[in-house]
Amino acid sequence: MSECNKSASLDGLRILDLSRILAGPTCTQLLADLGADVIKVERPGVGDDTRSWGPPFVPNADGNDGDLSAYFLSANRNKRSIAIDLTSEAGVVLVKRLAAISDVVIENYKPGDLARRGLGYEDIRKVKPDIVWCAISGFGQTGPYAERTGYDFLVQAMGGIMSITGESDAAGGRPVKVGVGIADVMCGMYATVGILAALRHRDRSGEGQYIDLALYDAQVAWLINAATNHLVTSKVPGRIGNRHPNIAPYQTFATSAGDIAIAIGNDQQFIRFCATIGVPELADDQRFRRNRDRVVNIDALDELVTDALQADTAVNWERRLVAAEIPAGRVATIDQVISNPHTIAREMVVEIQTQGGKQLRLLGNPLKMSGTPVRLDRPPPHLDEDRAQILHELAELEAAKGVLD
Repeated sequence: MSECNKSASLDGLRILDLSRILAGPTCTQLLADLGADVIKVERPGVGDDTRSWGPPFVPNADGNDGDLSAYFLSANRNKRSIAIDLTSEAGVVLVKRLAAISDVVIENYKPGDLARRGLGYEDIRKVKPDIVWCAISGFGQTGPYAERTGYDFLVQAMGGIMSITGESDAAGGRPVKVGVGIADVMCGMYATVGILAALRHRDRSGEGQYIDLALYDAQVAWLINAATNHLVTSKVPGRIGNRHPNIAPYQTFATSAGDIAIAIGNDQQFIRFCATIGVPELADDQRFRRNRDRVVNIDALDELVTDALQADTAVNWERRLVAAEIPAGRVATIDQVISNPHTIAREMVVEIQTQGGKQLRLLGNPLKMSGTPVRLDRPPPHLDEDRAQILHELAELEAAKGVLD
């Protein structure tokens, strides 16, 4: 994935990463893939919480569980680790020294926690006036919920996505979370955009700034059309399984063997779809001619399409529908996705070697950049693995600055 003869987009950028779990680390892994030097500060003896979130773990040489859980591996490659006790005076001093040579600080402590230790935004501005500071919290630095602790699962519930995920009440369903920490991941994406925008402003004006990013706010933002439907109509969206509230048919269907996803985006596709599955008359049915009609009459359409699809398997239907230029695909399991030739061709599964020579398979980066390709230089670090190197570089940079001053 990385190409040694090409520079990365963020070469020369240094990130001091005081975050842990998923939202912050997702952001800093993406920045690191793009070439930034990310120094990950962790608690001595414990490290990032997710180091212990398992099984599974990558075993040590002795066969016992190590400090590299699969969860930790998912968001911490291309970073260097140093353990620092932020409750100690020496730890506070060291973090300030590292911040003074950094461009960005990202943290996800509860509001006010770092300031009480002398490591808040205003404290760091004294040693690095143009610092870009990104504070990720559950509910933000202001508002009635500011003091509450936020986790992905909790925010999925409170932020609305759980209320529209799962089968309907009529089908006996209950609210369901998304199968991965999507609120954390999306918050990390917003953090990445905010940091890059703030750096652009700094490079033009010389001014750093403070980014207040809440997991809750990010969750509300990506309700997208579900929330906008409510804002337009005042109707409260509910759970509709795999159906779409505004498009039909746009859902999964059972076949004679396996489930298939059908995503009809316009009326012409619907005409071809009906012909391909052997019921061309549906396209002329007054109930289904236009998308708005199909949405209103979705129950009747669902039953008729399901009956037609029982004539063959998901594998065969996918082949025939794709040939007819109908957006369709089987519902794949994770192992099927990982082994899919398209996944491999797109370099979405990559290999990287640990310091001990162990080969790790990780998810790739979806950004395919022609001039500054993403890098895959460092495996996720063991706790405090890079202390000596980081402290040596820090001393050298401070010495060089002293000579210049």
